[in-house]
Amino acid sequence: MSARLDHLVIGCASLEQGVAWCEANLGVTPAAGGRHAFMGTHNRLLALAAAASSHAYLELIAIDPQAPPPGRRRWFGLDEPEVQAALAQQPRLLHWVARVDDVAQAAAAWQRLGLDPGPVVAAERDTPHGLLRWRLTVRDDGALLLGGALPTLIQWGDAHPADRLPVSGVALGSLVLGGGDSPVLGRALHAVDAQGFELRSGLPALRATLSTPRGEVVLTGLG
Repeated sequence: MSARLDHLVIGCASLEQGVAWCEANLGVTPAAGGRHAFMGTHNRLLALAAAASSHAYLELIAIDPQAPPPGRRRWFGLDEPEVQAALAQQPRLLHWVARVDDVAQAAAAWQRLGLDPGPVVAAERDTPHGLLRWRLTVRDDGALLLGGALPTLIQWGDAHPADRLPVSGVALGSLVLGGGDSPVLGRALHAVDAQGFELRSGLPALRATLSTPRGEVVLTGLG
């Protein structure tokens, strides 16, 4: 079992806000994404070069105003009032997602440590190049484990969204996880052989440093 960065999740009040932020701060226009009908969200995507992970990308995600309420808590805390208030000011780094070969096996490894990543859910969305299918862990309450330092786990089907993304000129310099003094966090990351990050004590739970056409950009999580 080997977990690697799949994508960074940037929450936005709207995709229009997210695109404007991306162009102004990263110097790149994100590519079209799609809609997640079962979550009532939609996204835009940007290729992300990462030394420890091929096929990494950055996801700009927002509640889809054209979608009906999903009847469940949306992922990444998008329904939380404090998250919505923060995103109204500007897009923010909300979470990271780690790619594994067997998401059920990885989730079971965390359950044995007393952690509940939530059930493994099957999802899909249409793209101009065909259907994307994946399976991932999603808690029913939408909560993130250990303040978001522990990633959501994902397993892709035959295709990956980064396969069709153009080179963006944006690269991940470092991904720092807060709470490095927590033995639970260390054991959980070791259980899925997660790599490509640094552990430090304290908060925030996430900090990503990017090299971009606009220079170095540091993104911090809300934790």
